[in-house]
Amino acid sequence: MDLATLIGMIGGIGIVIYAMTLGGSLSMFADVPSVLIVIVGSCLVLMMKFSLGQFLGAGKTAAKAFMFKLDSPEDIITLVVDLADAARKGGLLSLEGKEIPNPFLEKGIGLLIDGHDEDVVKSVLTKDKNMAVERHKLGSSVWLSLGDLAPAMGMIGTLIGLVAMLSNMDDPKSIGPAMAVALLTTLYGAMLANMIAIPFSDKLQLRMAEEELIKSMSIDAVLAIQAGQNPRVIESMLRTYLPESKRGSAEDE
Repeated sequence: MDLATLIGMIGGIGIVIYAMTLGGSLSMFADVPSVLIVIVGSCLVLMMKFSLGQFLGAGKTAAKAFMFKLDSPEDIITLVVDLADAARKGGLLSLEGKEIPNPFLEKGIGLLIDGHDEDVVKSVLTKDKNMAVERHKLGSSVWLSLGDLAPAMGMIGTLIGLVAMLSNMDDPKSIGPAMAVALLTTLYGAMLANMIAIPFSDKLQLRMAEEELIKSMSIDAVLAIQAGQNPRVIESMLRTYLPESKRGSAEDE
């Protein structure tokens, strides 16, 4: 569970709701036409920009903003050093049956055990990594598009409300509801975009960068093991992926 995402979203929405209650009842901020224009309208227009499968898959990608378990680079390095040491002593076949919790690294070691040459191993793993990055980019782009659409739909709702208000200036009772639509659609659009859609898109971009780093490390590690490099040399090479403040931690310990 990513507490930063959960706390940020709940806290942000909570503060806005608290500010609403200070001005009176929350019911004054509820308007069905505004909800239909902004939320339903934005989703329908979003479906025009993507396929149905991509649109429906946006919900699954959003879950990665909350639930996303990825091995730490330090854990990967420790595991790779052990694997490299075992391969150096007993050959690549000695890695068969080793417990490797990272599926991508396990796939790479499996290719070594099967005896594939370097070009095949690198090609297969790089393609796997690139496809994962593309999936993350697609999920992020869906939410980013929603972040663009929501304020636009809010503006459309505002214009609808203003037209309704100006066309019925002779009826004072109609001015209030029309003005509510005009203002609340802008509010709903701003909240949907800036408190949900855009943060989800940014968090998915972060997840993409984290996964790409781990998979790039794993590819370098697998190729180095295949080349029979010294485990300490492999460790030093992989530590270049870490922030400078963490690169010397293993040697210090």
